[in-house]
Amino acid sequence: MSSAIRLYPSRPEKVYVYATCLVDLFSPQSGLDAIRLLELAGVEVVYVPKQSCCGQPAYSSGYNDDARTTALSQMALFAEPWPVIVLSGSCGGMMHHHYRRLFAGSEHERSVNEFCDRVFELTEFLVHVCRIRLEDKGPSTSVVLHTSCAARREMKVHVTARQLLGQLEQVELREQAYESECCGFGGTFAVRHPAISEAMVQDKTQHLSDTRADQLISADWGCLLNINGALEYQGRPLQGIHLASFLLNRLEERHA
Repeated sequence: MSSAIRLYPSRPEKVYVYATCLVDLFSPQSGLDAIRLLELAGVEVVYVPKQSCCGQPAYSSGYNDDARTTALSQMALFAEPWPVIVLSGSCGGMMHHHYRRLFAGSEHERSVNEFCDRVFELTEFLVHVCRIRLEDKGPSTSVVLHTSCAARREMKVHVTARQLLGQLEQVELREQAYESECCGFGGTFAVRHPAISEAMVQDKTQHLSDTRADQLISADWGCLLNINGALEYQGRPLQGIHLASFLLNRLEERHA
């Protein structure tokens, strides 16, 4: 994994969007909202329809050959030298950091590293490259933010998500207890260890609900699926939406 301080480029004219399979399957509106945000930030967005999984489930389960096959098929889709904007910190971590590990010492190492350098998580790109300024047009509300483990520890984008929310004058960001703790999803972890995952999400939903925030926000749909499902099963009123949708709602006065 690269540990160097990242140097950010100037704002490009075009970018690719990597929606992630969870956004594509469970919340395509989040992907459309992210595209709209990028357009408002002044860049043209290209979406490649054949994109699919980044390979993280295979990689985290130890199937490195399958992960390499998937990674090569995905990287081939983004042939132009434009930034690749990923709508998930965990997928971003896989594509920016772990692709390098998968191909270290191989014939693909140089081209893979060049691709990895082009990968940015959405909030990171909006803050550090686009330098977007948000004008809040929404009513007063409160939110609680959940950041995935990979987004926090690999991509460090819990900071940029907070910076974006901090630009919204009518939005109060409430703090949850044990904010940095995992929600229990962890990709294939929840499948392999369901009892542990259930206990973890029980703690997470309690801490989120204790804030009494009006809205749960996250930039990772894997976590949102896990947390929202648990909240609904528990009969709690709190539900989460993707950060891209929340931000666009505030900018375009499109309130739920």
